[in-house]
Amino acid sequence: MKKKILNEMNDELRPEYNLRQLFKHGVRGKYAERYRAGTNLVLLAPDVAQAFPNEQSVNDALRLVIQLTRIPDNRKRTVKT
Repeated sequence: MKKKILNEMNDELRPEYNLRQLFKHGVRGKYAERYRAGTNLVLLAPDVAQAFPNEQSVNDALRLVIQLTRIPDNRKRTVKT
């Protein structure tokens, strides 16, 4: 069984690639910070996700909310007693 797994792995890798050389100089997490800086992922609650068919509709709705927050509210507020 072990031979079969090794043979399958050798078949998928081209002969010109030497894994020992590739992994010899690699640094774990070298680009992790750069990747995180370019990625902003937000998970929606299931009930919120059902309201949006795709990511574009989520972005459109959020842009609308941003625009609405920029509209000045000039109405006078009265307190009812």
